[in-house]
Amino acid sequence: MSIEARFYLDRGAFTLDVDLTIPAQGVTALFGRSGSGKTTILRCLAGLERIAKAWLTFNGEVWQNEQFFLPVHKRPLGYVFQEASLFPHLEVKRNLLYGYQRIAKEHRRIQLDEVVSLLGLSELLTRYPEALSGGQRQRVAIARALLTSPQLLLMDEPMASLDASSKGDILPYLERLHDELSIPVVYVSHSIEEVERLADQMILLEQGKVLAQGTLQDLLSRTDLPLAHSEHASAVLEGHIGAHHEADHLSEVVFNGGRLWVTEQARAIGAPVRVRILARDVSIALTPPQASSLLNGLEVRLLEISADPHPAHIILRLQVGEQILLARITQRSCKHLNLAPGQTLWAMIKGVAVSG
Repeated sequence: MSIEARFYLDRGAFTLDVDLTIPAQGVTALFGRSGSGKTTILRCLAGLERIAKAWLTFNGEVWQNEQFFLPVHKRPLGYVFQEASLFPHLEVKRNLLYGYQRIAKEHRRIQLDEVVSLLGLSELLTRYPEALSGGQRQRVAIARALLTSPQLLLMDEPMASLDASSKGDILPYLERLHDELSIPVVYVSHSIEEVERLADQMILLEQGKVLAQGTLQDLLSRTDLPLAHSEHASAVLEGHIGAHHEADHLSEVVFNGGRLWVTEQARAIGAPVRVRILARDVSIALTPPQASSLLNGLEVRLLEISADPHPAHIILRLQVGEQILLARITQRSCKHLNLAPGQTLWAMIKGVAVSG
């Protein structure tokens, strides 16, 4: 099951021309620079943009084609905007009940208590919006959208207006939504850090067109795409908590191909985790290094050597188990080590960020 869409919109200065396939599960991120068409696509999915050249099906059900247009209010979706837009004269609980009570009991797929627990709202129910922080307001807005029991959740840069502290407040709750709810989410963002923490799939956009779409891990590591050559080029490895070492305040993340030491995690043994590794934090050795302060070393196979925008650097595409790692090193180091695709190497990692 999936969302299939074809949208064409010509506004003179901007043209949207996309074919999309979005899985009906997990989080799919629409990612690109400002003006690439992310929000326009979201509005087309919602039916807020009624354009003549459009075709959209949701799990086989036609929402729009040349002869038919399903109105916004009949599309079973929730929409979370950049600004929370709560009713200022209603406490949090009454804001939540506004949409919930308009859904027939037999059609309620998500219950009030479930959402309150999931988004940590129990202590906020009697407060008014003006007494909430930005992150708290956005959590209430997400909860309100969920309580309409949507079959699809659209999120338009929900953290764009938040400061760093508020983003840190809301991200763990978004990760819980990802882990615990089966509702497909289309998530618009221009922050690659958000996307790497939350998304399963990515649609990469540029000037109203799709550059690529696929799994997050694949698009991050493809050297024919701009992400692998950006200043913040990185890879995401997925594993699980293998052990905790309380004396050192460290935890081990285990995956097929090795293990990584990370700062101590408040997660159960076996809990899935995602780690983000910046390409600039990976160095290369021909043999396992001895007597090094770097705790993390992975045996890898060199798949590809690619040019980098900076003439002094190159990008290495490395295979670790069944996953991909990127390393940005100097041309001089590459020549000194005589690197070539197919070699078995050691990737020494300076920094590992647990993402979710």
